[in-house]
Amino acid sequence: MNAPVSPDVRTVWRAARGPAAILLVIIAASVVIALVHGTGTGEGLDPRSVTPGGSRALARLLENEGVRIELAHTSEQARTALAADGPATLLVTRPEWVAPERIAGLRGIAAHLVLITPPPDLLTDLGLPVRADGGTEVVTRTPDCRYDRAGPATMGGDQYTGSAELCYDRSLARMPGVTLLGTGLPLTNDLLDEQGNAALAMRLLGEHELLVWYVPTLDDAAALPEQRPLADLLPAGWKFGLVQLAIAVAVVALWRARRLGPVVSEPLPVTVRAAETVEGRARLYRRVGAAGHAATALRQATRDRLVRRLGLPRDAPAEAVASAAADRTGRPGPAVHDLLYGPPPTGEAGLVGLADALDALENEVNHR
Repeated sequence: MNAPVSPDVRTVWRAARGPAAILLVIIAASVVIALVHGTGTGEGLDPRSVTPGGSRALARLLENEGVRIELAHTSEQARTALAADGPATLLVTRPEWVAPERIAGLRGIAAHLVLITPPPDLLTDLGLPVRADGGTEVVTRTPDCRYDRAGPATMGGDQYTGSAELCYDRSLARMPGVTLLGTGLPLTNDLLDEQGNAALAMRLLGEHELLVWYVPTLDDAAALPEQRPLADLLPAGWKFGLVQLAIAVAVVALWRARRLGPVVSEPLPVTVRAAETVEGRARLYRRVGAAGHAATALRQATRDRLVRRLGLPRDAPAEAVASAAADRTGRPGPAVHDLLYGPPPTGEAGLVGLADALDALENEVNHR
């Protein structure tokens, strides 16, 4: 008996449910960790978050100095907050998630706009006389500009060139009404108490009594131009997590994959009579209407027996078998060849007639 090589649905499910459960647990854990802890690199900058990447500590310092903070998650909320009172500072933590025209509209009503790592195309759309160069290491850097009183700060990331006041090795660019930061790490809970980060943050964001803290969401990201790839909207931590997940899936697939070896024979668990096997196969042929396949099996069995009876080799050509059978029975050679090697019959009646004709030919060969 040949071992089955095509597993059924139940077998596939039993083999796959373990890795599938592990994969679901990994995805769920990744989502929970991302939602609870953010990216962990300071890109979250949520003023309510007490995680290392949040900015709750800075928000408390600003409020203690009399700065009122309005949290906004959409451009409409930011616009409403800016229009409510007098001069205000607008901080945009993820400007790459906001359409340039929306930031341009907010810039027109904000007294001071602070952008953290804005994309290069946004600088062009806003008409700013600077451009962003490649990123650099985030380390302690000295100001060499109006922020001398703040002292050294943890700066780096994007570097800027152009007609602007450049500070901290060009990782901070100051223009009338606009400030660009190459990194948001100095504003995070994790690094706020190091070097002059707190002093720098207070000077940047405490200039006016109202600070609109704009943390964009996917509502604003959905309004970005269609040519922006989805990868640009994902934080770096999510990209790294997706790569790790793809590697894990590949490893599990290789671990669980099974090679299909050669067909093997194994003893039957019970003894099945040959007549039952023939009847069962015949019923299968009849159920699917495989008259041609059944005729091929009948002809092959008849040819095998005739070859042995006529003393021919097992690989004798069709012409030799038909000629020897015709000589033994006295039948015409073409008729015998057509009976043994002809086209398949059509329908059950033709199959029955073929079986009778083959049986008659074999009886004639055996008795002459």
